[in-house]
Amino acid sequence: MMFKVEDFQNYGKEQFENAVASATTVQNGLSAIATAYGDYSKKSYEDTKSFVEKLSGVKSLDKALEAQSEYAKTAYETFVADSQKIAGLYGDLAKQVFKPLESMVAKYAPQAQ
Repeated sequence: MMFKVEDFQNYGKEQFENAVASATTVQNGLSAIATAYGDYSKKSYEDTKSFVEKLSGVKSLDKALEAQSEYAKTAYETFVADSQKIAGLYGDLAKQVFKPLESMVAKYAPQAQ
């Protein structure tokens, strides 16, 4: 079996292109994840600020407990929703990163007969 220089060059070029595509995918995915974390942090800060402002104007214990209960419920719902969103972004990133490997394995794996 003879190997040609062109075969090695094409293989190297293909691997380089896969590496660049994978790096770009990782960069975009991590950017989306960082943005989601930033959005959650900003929303959490604004909700907390609103809660403190509301709490500072409360005159009775009943109203303070009501405000605290409302804040806790909202904070929990926001946390769960954003956590699921971020987990989905991590899952999407993992799928995208391994996609080039799947095609490469399929290309070089022996075919089942």
